[in-house]
Amino acid sequence: MVEKNFIPCSTEMFFGFDFENSMPHGDFGAILSRAGVGKTSSIVQLALCAMLNNEKVLHVSLDDPVDKISLWYKEIFNLIAGTNNINDADILLETMLPCRFIMTFKVDSFSVPKLAERLTDLVEHNIFSPQLIIIDGFNFDDSARETLLELKDFVKTRPAKICFTVRTHRHEDPGPGIIPEPISGIADLFDVIVQLRPEGKRIDVVALKKASEDNNHSGLLMNPATRLLTAE
Repeated sequence: MVEKNFIPCSTEMFFGFDFENSMPHGDFGAILSRAGVGKTSSIVQLALCAMLNNEKVLHVSLDDPVDKISLWYKEIFNLIAGTNNINDADILLETMLPCRFIMTFKVDSFSVPKLAERLTDLVEHNIFSPQLIIIDGFNFDDSARETLLELKDFVKTRPAKICFTVRTHRHEDPGPGIIPEPISGIADLFDVIVQLRPEGKRIDVVALKKASEDNNHSGLLMNPATRLLTAE
């Protein structure tokens, strides 16, 4: 029997909550970093943590096709399993896959009504009902607030919270501890904001906003070579 916490990351370590004592339905989390630092890797690791706990994860990609996202999960899981000497990693991953559903949109055609229609169809036909929704590649432009408010209203009706990946830019980084663009002006809509911050030869996982000050954000680092999250 494989211990479900063999992945050296947990939702509690990452966002300050676990799924037994999770954020309320409809809450938003965000993972921020510059391009190439490790947003997709970290969000996949977070999803794998949830899947190991038998939580249903809907992965919505606005950038990549289903086969590329599936490959991300397989490669990251095998890398974690190899690091932790887990045997039969492919078999274990196959047992977890019913807890994941991948949905793709073109970024310019994504809308809350379209997501709602597809998700409602899955739920009403007892195909899939997620507890964690990942949105990777969302366009945080001038219309983002309106879309996020619409999305927040929709997801409050479902037992789920949403985690976004957010791409920041080096020249727009305001410095440690300060929420950067493109979400600084809409940070009030997010309950948890985490930044992957390169510091020399390490990548720190920094909590810029917590769901509650009572949450203990355990230290995490990201290995810059493997992009795996590890306890500090």
